[in-house]
Amino acid sequence: MKGKLCKGVFLAAGIGLYPFSAQAWWAWNHHEVLPVSQGVWEVVSRVGSGPQDYWCGIGDFAIRQLRSSATQRIYIWEGIGPSKNRPGRKSVKFALVPPPGADTSTGYSLSIKRVGDNLSASLARNYCYDRIEDPFFLRP
Repeated sequence: MKGKLCKGVFLAAGIGLYPFSAQAWWAWNHHEVLPVSQGVWEVVSRVGSGPQDYWCGIGDFAIRQLRSSATQRIYIWEGIGPSKNRPGRKSVKFALVPPPGADTSTGYSLSIKRVGDNLSASLARNYCYDRIEDPFFLRP
């Protein structure tokens, strides 16, 4: 019994050392969405992530987790760069309000670099369905 108790204590201590496990949210495409600051979230990359993956992640998060309306605009707060929560990984930071002074006009290409670029939550989430036939997409 003493051995089982020790294992339980070490397991609980190990879980406590992983500070973002309770705050992480997983999008339909298996991309992790984590808070960065008040009202700003980052979608963390996976191997082979493209612009549609980041937009899918934040669109899914906005609709399913935040319960945003389909017409809610989602803005790039900070373009592709180092993750704040997952060192060694890349991420894109998003918010539901435009960054101060950013150009919020929409372009003709899907960007993950231009601060202020934006899509509606429903359009962003629609990118989740573009890769449904990809056999590697649904692997964890």
